[in-house]
Amino acid sequence: MPKPYSLDLRERVVRFVEDGHSRHAAAAHFKVSVSFVVNLMKAVRMRGSFEPKPSGGRRHAKLEPHRSFLLAQIIEKADITMPELAAELAAATGEKADPASLSCWLIRAGYRFKKTRARSILVDGEPGGKKQPDGQTSRQPCFSRREETAEKARSRRQRGGRSRSPSRNLPLGGWLDGHKSQTA
Repeated sequence: MPKPYSLDLRERVVRFVEDGHSRHAAAAHFKVSVSFVVNLMKAVRMRGSFEPKPSGGRRHAKLEPHRSFLLAQIIEKADITMPELAAELAAATGEKADPASLSCWLIRAGYRFKKTRARSILVDGEPGGKKQPDGQTSRQPCFSRREETAEKARSRRQRGGRSRSPSRNLPLGGWLDGHKSQTA
């Protein structure tokens, strides 16, 4: 990304336009683009300053203050989906986060999702679901295209295609911290 024009040049352009010259004349006089002069004058009018906006640098993650909450949710329920985690974060803290940004944040934090052979199995019409003893269906994290895969498998099964019933009882995946499993 190119460097912004110097403050000295910006100040001279603003003074030139404020002295009554047109923006096109200022652009020709200082050998800059017309759009630069127009945007500079707009910034002076809106912000009251002709300094350039900050550029580059690393944006601080908005999820970092909620690190302990997010990691506690992952440890508590290793097979939590990203939309479920986003909903719990919003309910608990009021912070809205996209499921994809949660997934990227977990990966940057050193967590990874351990995929298993059973990641796209259909149980009772639930994609990636596994019946629990209490009758609840736990869902697999949405770290892959499992909904799409499950939909294809469901339509295949309805058409009489291949069945995945022999592997229904395989365990689903879970989030791992390095080499240590977070699941019980």
